[in-house]
Amino acid sequence: MAVCARLCGVGPARGCRRRGAAREQRRGGGGDSEPDTDTDPEEAGGGGGASAEDDELTERIECARPAPHPAEVGPNGRAPMSLLELPPELLVQIFGSLPGTDLPSLARVCTTFRRILRTDTIWRRRCREEYGVCENLRKLEITGVSCRDVYAKLLHRYRHILGLWQPDIGPYGGLLNVVVDGLFIIGWMYLPPHDPHVDDPMRFKPLFRIHLMERKSATVECMYGHKGPHNGHIQIVKKDEFSTKCNQTDHHRMSGGRQEEFRTWLREEWGRTLEDIFHEHMQELILMKFIYTSQYDNCLTYRRIYLPPSSPEDLIKPGLFKGTYGSHGLEIVMLSFHGRKAKGTKITGDPNIPAGQQTVEIDLAHPLQLPDIENLRDFSELSRIVLEVQEQVRREEQEEEQRREDEDRFQQAATPPAAQPQGGEGAEGEETASGAERAAQDKAPASQPFVLPMGVISRNEDYPRTCRVCFYGTGLIAGHGFTSPERTPGVFVLFDDDRFGFIWLELKSFSLYSRIKVSFQNAEAPSREAFDEMLKNIQSLAT
Repeated sequence: MAVCARLCGVGPARGCRRRGAAREQRRGGGGDSEPDTDTDPEEAGGGGGASAEDDELTERIECARPAPHPAEVGPNGRAPMSLLELPPELLVQIFGSLPGTDLPSLARVCTTFRRILRTDTIWRRRCREEYGVCENLRKLEITGVSCRDVYAKLLHRYRHILGLWQPDIGPYGGLLNVVVDGLFIIGWMYLPPHDPHVDDPMRFKPLFRIHLMERKSATVECMYGHKGPHNGHIQIVKKDEFSTKCNQTDHHRMSGGRQEEFRTWLREEWGRTLEDIFHEHMQELILMKFIYTSQYDNCLTYRRIYLPPSSPEDLIKPGLFKGTYGSHGLEIVMLSFHGRKAKGTKITGDPNIPAGQQTVEIDLAHPLQLPDIENLRDFSELSRIVLEVQEQVRREEQEEEQRREDEDRFQQAATPPAAQPQGGEGAEGEETASGAERAAQDKAPASQPFVLPMGVISRNEDYPRTCRVCFYGTGLIAGHGFTSPERTPGVFVLFDDDRFGFIWLELKSFSLYSRIKVSFQNAEAPSREAFDEMLKNIQSLAT
């Protein structure tokens, strides 16, 4: 911005005004582009200023300006000495290519720049390129709302809530996706398909929306209930956390009372009536969830979640999956890779294993060779194979622990300590894991027959009958209220790029997982460390 200021003949650099005045005197003219120190940040969406480094850089640029290229020479036989000499339509194109957050500083340079920055073409382009607004923004002229208003008072103001979020609803959690949708910002709650149709697409419903009703400020509306949008409020609590509040909760009530509300919720949540559910324990779980979740009345706190980062070494692309969890129905799980381990973290949960907990962990360094299809039907044979690997893993962990203790004693006795070789897993552990993955896939056929052993319960009998590879893993089980949690052995079964399964040996149960095929925006983690920190935070909250 300081460079622009120097080029148009204004700014704090020594000699800048004198050079500008001398040029104007030689041309015999003047300009109206005096420095503007009273620019309203709202007109451009923010504020900013030039630095001393910019001034110094500009001085060097002006003192060493190269000779103009012949193609740059204007009709008067010389190149433009100032941006102000460029045609306004060209300045509109230049300013429209800059990030919207830089334009307030540009508006402070002079009144000419400020006047040009009132051109809606600039802000229409920024709305489209930065936030993907593809609507015909010219229609806004009818309502008296400008594209600059849309950018500054809606898109820029609420940019921090765009992306994926997990609501704090006790053990149940959830998945909220906040997106720019036309001239609205909408919070969509994503719901798994009805149990047990794990391959069906996700369902979603709006919880809130934000839009400009007039030029003054954006309007927040609660979308919960069946009586249409009504007055709501959003507060950005702190970085990566915001809360919503409904100011008219009477819009959530139904004329038939709680019984009608429950039946409506049951049809939406489960796709059936209570009479269709014969399992008494399942009825209790459903009723418990309705009572617990409905008490919030869409007054919730949300915490940001990121999609897991991917690597060429990963077994499959990490991401979000929907999986079967017995009487609890379908739940959302995030699959991520961490060196020799893969983790499945619950984004939605239940009273036994709440959202945020690590439901499964896969040991990628220990592939399993399944028996032939006939022997695979025998549960005791599969159990024998898995328990042998479990014992092997236990011995390896003990040996690793002993090796670390020996290294620590050795380093303490050695002088100087810095000269001793460093141990630990780190990259070496990751390399071992990826090597084991490749070895397992090279050794196994491209696909092999798969069938669940007799006695293993599956909510979805329509599971794949071939698989690529299997690994030893552990699954987290607990009593109601997350009491007495423990990790038990199991089998991770990779079917294809978008589906995997897990056999819980102790429960004699099978969970089938299918990828959520939705392109979520503004959901990438800024770094691997940020993603790991996010996982740690949501697990600590669940605990």
